[in-house]
Amino acid sequence: MTKVQPDLRREPLRYRLKTFFAKPANLILLVFLAALTVLSLLPMITMLTNMFTVHAGTERKMLRVPVGTATLNHFQMLFADREWSRSNFWTPLLNSLIVAAGSGLLGILIGGTVAWFITRSDLRAKKFISAVFVFPYMMPAWTLALFWTNMFQNSRVGGGVVGMVESVFGVCMPEWFVFGLFPMIVVIGLHYSPFAYLLIGGILKNMDATLEESATILKASRWTIIRRVTIPIVMPAILSTFLLIFSSGFASYTVPVFLGSATRTFTLSTKMRALIQAGYEGQGYIMAFISILLGTAILGVNQYFTGKRKSFTTVTGKSGQVSLVRLRGANGIISAVLIVLTLFFAIMPLVSFALESVIRQPGNYSLSNMTLNFWIGTEASAYETGMPDGILINGTMWMGLFRQVGLAVVVALIVGTCGMLIGYACVRRRGTWLAQAVENLAFFPYLMPAMAFGTIYLAVATSASFKWMYGSFFLLGLVAAVKFLPFASRSGVNSMMQIAPEIEEAAVIFGVPWVTRMSRILFPIQKSAIISGYLLPVINVMREVALFTLLVPYPRYLLTTMLFSFNETGYAQYGSAVTLLIILIIITINTLVNKLTGASFDKGIGG
Repeated sequence: MTKVQPDLRREPLRYRLKTFFAKPANLILLVFLAALTVLSLLPMITMLTNMFTVHAGTERKMLRVPVGTATLNHFQMLFADREWSRSNFWTPLLNSLIVAAGSGLLGILIGGTVAWFITRSDLRAKKFISAVFVFPYMMPAWTLALFWTNMFQNSRVGGGVVGMVESVFGVCMPEWFVFGLFPMIVVIGLHYSPFAYLLIGGILKNMDATLEESATILKASRWTIIRRVTIPIVMPAILSTFLLIFSSGFASYTVPVFLGSATRTFTLSTKMRALIQAGYEGQGYIMAFISILLGTAILGVNQYFTGKRKSFTTVTGKSGQVSLVRLRGANGIISAVLIVLTLFFAIMPLVSFALESVIRQPGNYSLSNMTLNFWIGTEASAYETGMPDGILINGTMWMGLFRQVGLAVVVALIVGTCGMLIGYACVRRRGTWLAQAVENLAFFPYLMPAMAFGTIYLAVATSASFKWMYGSFFLLGLVAAVKFLPFASRSGVNSMMQIAPEIEEAAVIFGVPWVTRMSRILFPIQKSAIISGYLLPVINVMREVALFTLLVPYPRYLLTTMLFSFNETGYAQYGSAVTLLIILIIITINTLVNKLTGASFDKGIGG
C-alpha cells in the first residue's frame, strides 16, 4: 500500500513554519540569504548611488554645490569631455583590453605548449618541469613584476637605477621592454600560464588516446593531428582558460602599478585608484561599475562556451594508452629551454629579491657592497639605510605582519565555516529557490575585480553612517571574507555533494543532534576538502594588495600595502626584503596545505 505524503500547503501556517525551521538547512539558508544580501547587494547599491552624487573635496569645489547633490557631471566628464575622457578613461580602458588579450594569448600559448610536451611527448625531466613550472602561480603576480624591474631596469628609465642585466652584462634594455604594456603582458601571461597548463594538461591526460591513434593509422601528420584532432577536443578548455586569464589581466592592479607608473601607463584599475585619491570619487565608482559589468559578461561567455559542448566526450572506457611523440634530437634542446624558462621565472625571483635586499647601492652586486642592515640593522646603521631598524627587528614591520597574519586567520575561520555551512545547506535543499539564491549570492563577489570590490566598500565606509569603519580591522576582515567566500562555498558544495544523504538520515533516525552529525560524521568524511576551505583563504589574504589598497590608511599598514610606500620613497631594498618574506610565508602555507589535505598543484599531470 502506497504511503500518502501530507500536503503541507493545507496545514496551518504555524505548523508549516515549525516544519520548515525544524530542518537546520532551511535556517542556515535564511541566515545567509539575509547576510549576503546585505553584504553583497546593498554595498553595490551604495556605489551606484555614489555615481550620481557630489562628494566632498575636488568635486564639491569644482561644481560649487553641496555634498550629496544629484549630478550627471561624472558621466559627462568621463565620457564626453574629449581630452579628459581620452586620458582618464578611453586610453586606460584600451590599455586594459590590450593587456588582458595579450596575457590571455601568451598564457594559453606557454601553458598549452608545456602541457602538450608533458602529456604527449617523451620529454626529459617531466617531473621536474611539471613541479617547478607551477611555482610562479603560487606567488603573487606582483612579485614577478618586481622581479622584472630588478632584472631589466637600467640607467635610462626608472630614475637611473641599474638592474642586474645592465650591471652584469652591460646591456641597456629599451624603455618599452622595461616599463609599459609589453612587460605587463609578459608578466601576467607568465603568472597565469601554469593555470592554463593545469587545465589543458588535465584534459590532454584524460583524453581518449584512440582518437589520435586513429588519425595516425590514417597516415595523418603530427601537425595535422594536433590541428584537426587535439586542439578541437581541448578547445572548450582553451576558450575557458583564455577568458579567465583575460578577466584576471583586465582586473590586474599591482602589475600595472609596478610596471606602468614610471612611464605613466595607466590601466582602468590604476586610473580608478588615481581618480578616487585625487578626489574624483564619482568617476572612480563609474569605472568600478564598468569593471564589474565586464567581469559578469566574461563569466557569462565562459559558461556559454563550457556549457555548449557538454556532450563532447573525451574520456571513455576505451584504451587510454598514449603513444608519446618521440622528440629525438630535439629532446635535449626543448628540455633545456623549458628547464631554463621555468627556473628563470620560478627560482630567479627568489635569488633576485635576496640580492636586492642586501646591496647598499643598487646596481652594484659586489661583495663589498652587500650588507644585512636592511634585515637586522639597528639604529647605528640609520645613516646608511635611511630607516632605524632592519625589517626583522623593526616594530612597524612586525605590526604589519601581525595585522596581516591576524587578518588571514580571522578571515579563514569565517570563510571556512561559512563555506562549509553554505555547502551543506545548498546540497540538502538542492533544487529549491532558496538554495539557488544563496549559492548565486555567495558566488556574486567572484564576478567583481578586487579593486572594484574594494571601491564598493570604500563607498560604504566613507558614507556618513559608517565612517567609523574606514581603515578598521573589522572592515578589512569583512571585505576579505565576502570576497573570498565564493571559493569556500564552491568547495563546500562540491564536498557535500559527494556525501550520500542516507548517511545523515541514519543518524537522524537514532536521534543524533545536528551539531554532532556535522562534527562527528560529515566533517571527518570530507576532512581534507573542508580543511583546504579554511587554509586557502590564508594564502589569498597574505598575497592580496588590490583589495586593501584603498581601505588601509597610514599608519594602519598591512605587510603587503607597505610595498607601495617603499617604492614611492625609494627604499627598494626594504621592498625586496618584504617581498621575499611574503613569498616564503606563502610557500610555507602552500606546503602546509599540501601536507594536511594531500593536494598538489601538478598531481596527475606531470607523470
